[in-house]
Amino acid sequence: MALNLQDKQAIVAEVNEAAKGALSAVIADSRGVTVDKMTELRKTAREAGVSMRVVRNTLLRRAVEGTEFECLTDTFTGPTLIAFSNEHPGAAARLFKEFAKANDKFEIKGAAFEGKIQDVDFLATLPTYDEAIARLMGTIKEAAAGKLVRTFAALRDKLQEAA
Repeated sequence: MALNLQDKQAIVAEVNEAAKGALSAVIADSRGVTVDKMTELRKTAREAGVSMRVVRNTLLRRAVEGTEFECLTDTFTGPTLIAFSNEHPGAAARLFKEFAKANDKFEIKGAAFEGKIQDVDFLATLPTYDEAIARLMGTIKEAAAGKLVRTFAALRDKLQEAA
């Protein structure tokens, strides 16, 4: 179906708006993946706070122009599926990586975070906010426990010297 100028402008504006509010973006090629699998991926993406769209490469180049995802323009070849992470920078990468494991024909082309091309594995392993807080609390707990042990050891040594 041919798009008229207004439709193209609307697509560019919509994708540009999504790019401006996104934390990261991941590009993939979904040729050969069944419609049922893609519908399942889209549903999972919505639940994870990821917006996905298949966009013509020329329109996508215009849409990301002036955004931090302009570095991805070299990956816009062939059918392009773009996903923007809105809540967590690693959400789209994690989602695509898991989907690619189950679907051999799904190919991840690239990812961007903070204006730079990033490794998809790097983005996929970024901890979520809750995971980062849990790690921080664990570190604080371990540090506090270590200090408590050292304090008890010093107190024990002083008591032994006094006796």
